[in-house]
Amino acid sequence: MIVEFDGNYAFLSNFYPSPIYHEGITYPTNEHFFQAMKTLDIDERKAIAAAEAPGLAKRMGRNVKLRPDWEKIKVDVMRLGLMLKFTDAALAEKLIATGNKMLVEGNWWHDNTWGSCYCEKCCTHPGRNLLGHLLVDLREELKNNV
Repeated sequence: MIVEFDGNYAFLSNFYPSPIYHEGITYPTNEHFFQAMKTLDIDERKAIAAAEAPGLAKRMGRNVKLRPDWEKIKVDVMRLGLMLKFTDAALAEKLIATGNKMLVEGNWWHDNTWGSCYCEKCCTHPGRNLLGHLLVDLREELKNNV
């Protein structure tokens, strides 16, 4: 099991530098892409794409004019971002090389939707780990296409 997207597994993180080109805009990371997709406003998307760091892009995404269908499409948007990110052959090879290990976006910032927080203070149950599950699904697709 891989329980943190850090060190040798930092490439699994949405913060990992991996340019994504979508609808005429290049996003430096999947985090930039995901946050920008929260809005339909092209200027807000471009501003997020230009953010100097993924953490800043994340903060900016909290203040956009949220598209009305966001809650319905956010998992599909994350899936698309991951698919675009892992069109990079080197990254795809690294993902495939994780074998059959479970991928858990372990964290301490209480994200129990996309990952699983391992703080003992308030997060006593495993998170949904949607990011980890999407990565495992994508890994299987990539394996089948090799």
